[in-house]
Order: sequence, then structure tokens, then C-alpha cells
Amino acid sequence: MEYNFKEIESNWQAYWAKHKTFAAKDGGDKPKYYVLDMFPYPSGAGLHVGHPLGYIASDIVARYKRHKGFNVLHPMGYDSFGLPAEQYAIQTGQHPKITTENNIAVYRRQLDKIGFSFDWDREVRTSNPEYYKWTQWIFIQLFNSWYNKSSDKAETISTLISEFETNGNSKVNAACEESVQSFTAAQWKAFTEKEQSDILMAYRIAYLGEAYVNWCPQLGTVLANDEVKDGVSERGGYPVERKLMKQWSMRINAYAQRLLDGLDTLDWTDSLKEAQRNWIGKSEGTSLRFKVIRHPELVSGSQEMLKQVQHDIEVFTTRPDTIFGVSFLTIAPEHELVESLTTAENKAAVEAYVTQAKNRSERERQADVTKITGVFTGSYVEHPFTGKQIPVWIGDYVLAGYGTGAVMAVPAHDSRDYSFAKHFGLPIIEVVKGGDLEKESYDAKEGILINSDFLNGLQVKDAMKLAMQEIEIQRLGKKKLNFRLRDAVFGRQRYWGEPIPVYYKNDIPYVLAENELPLVLPEVDKYLPTEDGEPPLARASSSWKYKGEFDYEHSTMPGWAGSSWYFLRYMDPHNGSVFADKKLTDYWQQVDLYIGGSEHATGHLLYVRFWTKFLKDLGYIDIDEPAKKLINQGMIQGLSSKAFRVSFGVSHTSIADSPDSKKELLPVKEIPPVFVSKSLFDSFNKEEWTADRQMAIDKISEIGNIITKQLQALHPDKVGKLSFNESIFQINVDVNLVSKGNILNVESFKNWREEYKSAHFLLEENGDYICGTEVEKMSKSKYNVVTPDDIAEKFGSDTLRLYEMFLGPLEQSKPWNTNGITGVHGFLKKLWKLFYGTGTFAVSDDEPTKGELKTLHKTIKKITEDIERFSFNTSISNFMICVNELTDAKCNKRAVLEPLLICLSPYAPHIAEELWKQLGHAESISTAPFPDFNEAYLVDDSVNYPVSFNGKVKFTLELAATLTAPEVEAIVMANEQTSKFLDGKQPKKVIVVHKKIVNMVV
Repeated sequence: MEYNFKEIESNWQAYWAKHKTFAAKDGGDKPKYYVLDMFPYPSGAGLHVGHPLGYIASDIVARYKRHKGFNVLHPMGYDSFGLPAEQYAIQTGQHPKITTENNIAVYRRQLDKIGFSFDWDREVRTSNPEYYKWTQWIFIQLFNSWYNKSSDKAETISTLISEFETNGNSKVNAACEESVQSFTAAQWKAFTEKEQSDILMAYRIAYLGEAYVNWCPQLGTVLANDEVKDGVSERGGYPVERKLMKQWSMRINAYAQRLLDGLDTLDWTDSLKEAQRNWIGKSEGTSLRFKVIRHPELVSGSQEMLKQVQHDIEVFTTRPDTIFGVSFLTIAPEHELVESLTTAENKAAVEAYVTQAKNRSERERQADVTKITGVFTGSYVEHPFTGKQIPVWIGDYVLAGYGTGAVMAVPAHDSRDYSFAKHFGLPIIEVVKGGDLEKESYDAKEGILINSDFLNGLQVKDAMKLAMQEIEIQRLGKKKLNFRLRDAVFGRQRYWGEPIPVYYKNDIPYVLAENELPLVLPEVDKYLPTEDGEPPLARASSSWKYKGEFDYEHSTMPGWAGSSWYFLRYMDPHNGSVFADKKLTDYWQQVDLYIGGSEHATGHLLYVRFWTKFLKDLGYIDIDEPAKKLINQGMIQGLSSKAFRVSFGVSHTSIADSPDSKKELLPVKEIPPVFVSKSLFDSFNKEEWTADRQMAIDKISEIGNIITKQLQALHPDKVGKLSFNESIFQINVDVNLVSKGNILNVESFKNWREEYKSAHFLLEENGDYICGTEVEKMSKSKYNVVTPDDIAEKFGSDTLRLYEMFLGPLEQSKPWNTNGITGVHGFLKKLWKLFYGTGTFAVSDDEPTKGELKTLHKTIKKITEDIERFSFNTSISNFMICVNELTDAKCNKRAVLEPLLICLSPYAPHIAEELWKQLGHAESISTAPFPDFNEAYLVDDSVNYPVSFNGKVKFTLELAATLTAPEVEAIVMANEQTSKFLDGKQPKKVIVVHKKIVNMVV
């Protein structure tokens, strides 16, 4: 019987679905284990072979843990709100819900085909109203909460209102807006409802306030930082600008310290934890105020603007010891005082610069340290200690959202200030000894203070303390803890997202009651913003109002909202009364293993930790972190195929002023494509001039002459000749048109696109066209996508699962290359033959030999260790060694093959299930206990001792492994071969390395 993987895999996938083999039980005597994958956004392209990498790894662990006696929760769902479906809706008019459901159907078919052990009864979709009802509910809890710094947790807003009514806000220690003014209980009671609402909004964790956002006019929406690349939107490549807008936001900054502290409790990769630490960006320092010097020529003539100019500019610094090295101030382009600080003569330059800066995202501004830009405002501030005038500049390396949006620039001791000062010719004042300021700034926090008045002669550490003390004594500022982490913008001007459950009455926002949820997305005529710039939800019919009267919020939630709590919903996915029963969240607790991409380090993985801590604060759950262990799987990259296209132009061949010189040139657009094979491209591409390079140019010129004649025949009224532009560029070729050895199927390539039908090719000497290769991200645009469907069809899903693990360590990125896949498929066929060696099923009940047991238990030990340390690639090699050894031993014994199948089952479940059934088992192999290895079988009964004389091996002796070193020495000395080589001499020394070697010094 042949190994018919198609039939076997189809049958077992149907069996698992029918019998709900992998359904998790809520509770019981077994220990729990929760394995979770970052759920996918269902894109229209479906899965390529890179997507299942993490899913396969998590599935191996889930199946293994079931074998080990755990109650395993291994669910799957879809992060189904997203911009791509909305963009498709804008282009086609098709509702995003239809697009999303169609895409999910494709994903589900592909996932089922790979044989994952998901508990599909727990599937969630973030775009289902039954799900986002609870996302909206969590938003309402955030809206109705404030962060009490004294208790260091979130509390309900009612406790804050009660404090206001009793004592005002003088005793309140809260995470809130710095602009909040103090008030008494009597004043609070006298405030209007609108005034009270505005004050509470400054304390709420989910709040409506002004924030700088990434605004994309073409998409008509706000984008998250991770949706902006190089100043343009990641989707569509549209320009993005920084814009101050009224937005719903989340006060995640209140949790900054707890988010930092929690990292120490997690078994996450160091690189990911470091990324979060840097993103949160804790720094201790001092605030410091610089008094603005008024100038009569300032742009503003209004009293209001003059009042603003009279304000101090507050900076935050972690290096107060360098205060005497300040030579200028730099403020962010978005700083509130930019307009009022700008003088008339600088107005045009400042406005142009601010506009330019808006087109760069904050992430780009932080990362691009080589691009130095800035402009002088024309204004000055007074140095708080020396009284000297210091110019105020604008620079986009300063961010409005970090600190105060202004920095005191100390170019001698800060690299970015140094670059800025060098670029604009500003003073560089050394105040800490130790560096060479001709070359670079001296940023180290060590050295002796100079040029620093009362700080002179002090070490940096001591100078910091004294400077802080003096700043506070003179009331110029105060000690301050600062975080780079900014509050998260929550509103999006999109259609396809969760409606924010808010309505407005008399310009006051109110949240819906729980029994009014979900607030379902309304139907709209278009998925675009309205003509006056309102979000798409403003297009809903006039009946879409709260109680038919009050406007709902028109923005929707961001993509990260639904994914910030989905791990909890899997515990109780069908509960209509609560987001998850507390008994179940207490049972399942944290995710034990979470697998997903590192690109989510400062997005999803930060927000899910934030929401988890918040829900714990309010007593809804008892865990403080969502996942104990997290593994970032590497990316499987595509191996792109490249063809080499020659660039030709048309030039005149006639003499100037001759009749032909006035004729029209041959049409460039009719030049057929010309492609050269790789060896010619390589020859042409050499930097130095060689005979090979000249030969390549000659061949290209020759084909240019042939095409010239063809075009002249078609256009006798035109003149000119094809000229080689000395340029060959690479284009991506569909990898399906390229066979082993990178050989292009030329005829298929010509039929691939209309423009290539008349193409010319310069081939290798053997007549082949050889493509180049490049490792790139797997994507449709690069024509390098390989789908799991293709691999499963040719080799089977078990082969796909094994091969993806075989490619290399889970955490590393690696290129997809099918050259080795036949070897993995051959391994499965070899395994099959252990059971069907004669063509029929033949398994013996004979006792295994010692050698067979050693092979088995060696494998059990290695597979167990591999899975426990997530080293799946080495398991595949161990399986191959095992099957080879058993094949050589002609082993078909049940006592060996049954445990081997259980070991293999997490990796290749279909073939394991089939052979398990053939062995006579009625239950799925997933219920079988994982075999324990027996160390006794790994111990050798005998040892081969090489016996050497003066370092030269003369013979070997096989001796019992239980012999001691003195016993080995005695046996060797009594051996007749020893007597022969000693030739009557006595050895000076006998060295016995136990269980290794015997050496005699003669």
C-alpha cells in the first residue's frame, strides 16, 4: 500500500472536525495550558507559506502538551476590522463585511488543510457585533475610570466625583492633564454640567482631547505610528502630515511605570522587552523655565499673543549639570508658542519649515539622525543663571509629545544638539572635561565640570545633585519623572471599525448604557469622508441618532482595540452577559505560550498589556500580564526570480542639417523588450573593463541592430538607430515560471504578459535563460508568493509542516527554498515503509533488540528536549536519523513504532493518526500519553578502548562498560597483544581515561 497523503489528510481533517477532537474543557483535574497565536487579519491574498510558520510551531506545542496530560486551549480567530477591506469598499462599493467574510472563508479552508488542532468552537471575529459589544463595553469602563497615583491603579470615576464634592481637587493625586486648575468643593458644585464634564475629561482614562496625529488627507483618516513609513501611509503610499485634532485617546502614560516593571516578570525575548523599554522611555531629570525676551518686531500685535510671549518656555532635561553649556533652545515644529515667537522677518521661513515638518512622522524624525533641518524664530530667552540671551530655534528632532516639546540644547554634550549646532554654526560650549569636541560631542555622564560657575570642579554625579537643588531653591523648576510613552490616539476617521459608544447632548459626550450595546455600524451610501471632511459614519441616515435625537460619535476605534482583549474572549466566547465569566478567566489565567511577529512590539503587545492591567485594577480579572512566555517567529522570505532587461534608446545617424536629420525618430515605445541571461548580465556588470564585458556589450549592440532593421522596415519614413543606454535593470519574474537551476521557461514568460510576447532573449551557450535570485519579502508585487495550498497539493500538509520547521530556528528569518522539500517528503515515505515494507501492513509483536530500544529512547529524549526548548528544526533531523537506523535494522516492532508515532504526532499528525489506526487503536493518537525515555537504554553495555603505545594506537579492546579504571588497566596489561607490543619492556606509565582510551608510555 502506497503512502496516499491526499486521502489520508482529507480523512483525518474530516474526522477531527466531526469529533471535535481538540475542543478544550473548562476546568477539570488536568493542568491547563493556553497556547495562542496572534490572530491574522484576513487579507484578500490568503495565506502564503510564510504565514503558517508560527501556527505550526504553536500547534506542535499544543499537541505535545495534550500528550503530556494537559488540558490545552488552542483557539483561533480573525482580527477582521482593517483598512484594506475599507479601501476595497471605496474602490468597488462592496461592503467591507462581504469582503471580510469571503476572505475568512479562504483562510479557514487553508488553515484546515494544514491540519491545525484549533478549537474552532471558540472562534472570534473582531468585526462581529457579538464580539465588539464587549470592546465597546471595555471602552465605557475606561471612560468611567481615572488613575489614582496614590493607590497606583485605576478607579471608577464615581470615587473622583465624590472627592470633588467633598474636598475639591486639592488632595487628588491623579494622572491627568497638566492644565487642570485647582478648585474647591463649593466651586465644583457651582460649575455647570458642561464645566464639570470638561474637568472630568481631563482625568478620564479614555478621554476626548486635542492631540497631534498622523493625518492622511487621501485616506481621510488618522494613522497609527506603525501605519506610517517614511512620511507616507504604509497602505497606498500617500503623504502623511502631523495635525492637531480633537481625538479620543487612551491615557496609557498613566501605566508607564507598571508597564516597565511588568517586563521583568515576563519570559519574553530580551530584544522585544528592550524595544518596549525604549518606547516607554523613562527618564529622571528636572523641569527648567527659560524666560522669553520680548521683541517689538514679533509678528503678533494682539494682546493675547503678547501674553503668550510673556510665558516662560519650559524644558525637561536629564542633565541639569550641563546648564551652563546651553547655547540655544530648540522647540518642536508643533509647539504652541511657534507662532507667537516668530518675528516678522522669519515668518515665511518658519511657516515653510513647519509645513515641511508636518510631512514627517515622529518615528521617522526620531530614526533619521543624519537629516538635519531647522529654522530660527528670531526670538531669544534669558539664561536662568547667567542672564545671557539664547536664541530659540525650531527643529524637527524635538517632538511635541515628549517632555515639554522644547529642549535646552547643549551641543558639547548631546550628539543631536552637536550635529544641529555644527550644521547651523551655533556656539559649542564645553562644560564637562573628557572629549574631543572637534570630532564629536562628549555625551558620557562622567568627568569634571568646567565653565560652570558654582559647579566647577565637581564630578558629573555631584554636579547633577547640586544643580537640581539650586534650580528648586531659585524656583526655576523641579525634579521630574518623564516618559517618552505618549497617550494612545484612539479615534479613527474610518468606516470599518468598532463604533465608539458615545453620543453628544449639548456638546457633552455621554456613553451608552450596557443594555444599549452593541452600537452597530450603520449602513452608508459611500465609505468616504463627507464633503465637509466628516468621517464616513456621518453619511449614515438621519435616523442613526441616539434616541432619534442626539448625534453619535462619528469616528471608529483603531485596529488594536479588538486585539487588546481577545485572549480573554477565547475563554468564554459565547457569553452574552459578560465579556468572560470570572470563573473561566481564573481557570485559564495567562496565556502560557504566545507566538507572533516582533513587529507588534510597540503596538499590540503594549496595548494588550495596558488593557490587561486596567481590567485587573477594576477587579474583572486576576492577572496583571496577558502572556507568560512570548516567542517572535522569524519571517519566511521569498526567493525572488529576476530577469535582466536591457535599456535601449533611439539616436540619429544622419548628418546635422541633412534632410534625414529633420525626420521623426523611430518610436521608442515600439522597441520590443530585450532580456539577457545571467552570465551576460554578470559580465556587463563588472566594474573593471574586461573582454567579457566588451563581449556582452557587443552582443547587446548586435541585437539592437537587428531590432533597428525590423523597426525601419515597419516605419520607412522614420530614421534612427537603437542605442544601448549602458543600463540593464532587473525585473521580478513569477517564480512559477522558473524551474530548478533558475531556468526560465521562455515561452511561458512570453505569454505571461502581453508586452513580452515579442521579447528577444540573449541566452546561455546551452540555450537556457538563467534568472538571478534575491531574497525579499514574500508578496504578490514581487511575484514570489508560494501558497501552502500548492505545497500541500504536491507533497501533503505533513510535509509542509515538517519542512517549515526544518528550514531553521523558529526565531530566525530564512528564505523559502523548495530544493530540500523532496527530502522531507522522502522521510515520510520511508517512515511509511516501516509499517508497509512488504506492500501490506506488517507490524511485529516481537521484543525489540537493545539497539532498537537505544534508537527509540535516544529519539524520545531528543524530541522531548527539542519541544521543551522550542528547537523544532533539530527535531526533524532527529526523526530522520531514527527512521534511517530503524530501516537499517529492518525494525517493524510495535513496541518501537508506537512510541515513535506519538513523538511524531505533533509534527506530522495526519500520517501519525493513520498509522496509529492501522495499529488497531480506536481513539485518536492525540489522546495517547507521550512516552518517557528510559536512561537505562541509552547506556552502552560495552566500550571500545583504543590501546596506544607512546600515543600511537595499536589495537582496540571491547570491554564491559561497568569496569572501573583499575580493572580496565589490569585486563589490558594481561592481554597478549599488549605483551607483543611491549616486547618484554615494562611501561613507565599506564594512563586510563575511563570509557575513552588507554595509553602506555614506554
